Amino acid sequence: MAMRHVKKLAGLLALCAVQGTGFTQTPPAKPNPIETDGTVNVPAFRLPPSVYLSEEAKKALPRRPLDANDMLTQLIEKKRVPATREMMTRGAASMIRKLAEEYRVNYREVTVGGVHGYLITPDKRSGRGKNGNILINLPGGGFIVANAAAGGLQESIPLASRTGFEVLTIDYRQAPEAVFPAASEDVAAVYRELLKTRKASQIGIFGSSAGGLLTAQAIAWFQHVKLPAPGAAGIFCASADARWAGDSWYTFKPMQGLTTPATLDERFYYGNHDLLDPLMSPIMSSDTLRYFPATLLVTSMRAGEVSAAVNTHRELIKAKVKADLHVWDGLDHCFFANRNLPEAQEALDVMTEFFQKNLRK
Repeated sequence: MAMRHVKKLAGLLALCAVQGTGFTQTPPAKPNPIETDGTVNVPAFRLPPSVYLSEEAKKALPRRPLDANDMLTQLIEKKRVPATREMMTRGAASMIRKLAEEYRVNYREVTVGGVHGYLITPDKRSGRGKNGNILINLPGGGFIVANAAAGGLQESIPLASRTGFEVLTIDYRQAPEAVFPAASEDVAAVYRELLKTRKASQIGIFGSSAGGLLTAQAIAWFQHVKLPAPGAAGIFCASADARWAGDSWYTFKPMQGLTTPATLDERFYYGNHDLLDPLMSPIMSSDTLRYFPATLLVTSMRAGEVSAAVNTHRELIKAKVKADLHVWDGLDHCFFANRNLPEAQEALDVMTEFFQKNLRK
């Protein structure tokens, strides 16, 4: 029997089985049309907290919509970016001091490779002096308000304490003062300087949000300028795709109670550069991805980047790169910034184990 007849018979048998039960499919009260290209017009629906969330996370879920992308756009348009960065530094100072005391680390202002930043040193670390393992942190902020003194120290201090490694968080160039590839060049300058006293296998690089994307872009840039690949990479709440594409880019705003379509706040940094350039979106080149070191991706189901992060993991595996993907359900973009959540501590455990495992002693 021809295959097409087998498939047709199977379909008829399935239909008979359904009809034999007395079941009839009730058409939806309001049609949900699917367009000719497969686009689905999704109706509104209620989205309760995930059953997989901790009680702490359920209580921390937002009660009012907040459009962070719109806020960043307004900062650019109103020319408030430099003042906002200064305000972030002042506003975070007290919290950072308490965080350093809690985690028993020291931090100091430094300039490495001509780039300003802060070096965090734990009381107990795997190496001494300038020869031990080190992580480069690239703070997030939409390539607009990334700030080593605020967000950078906030996400670096816990990992420095947990891993026992030094962490260097840096202020890379961003919009509106600079455009791509300025940030990648800055990361390369820092990396090149660290390579004078350490092997590439002793250096890890990580970031969240725009800093996570920059992590991927920087590694592509290292290949471009013929620097060795680092020992490990952490792409957190981001991907290796500057388009921030896929299903989640359309669904994350409704999940936050917002009705406006998603826009790229990074567009101010991208300028007119082609988003499909592998130096901007490494996902577009298998040759670039094969250069990547062991890579950890962390994301959450209500975040705009989850589709792109999942696809980045998929492409890294296809490129024979050691890659781990961890996804938390029911949580938003950069959920682990709230250290009071059990899920945040789980994420930090995953990050700690990953870097300790993949950076040489």
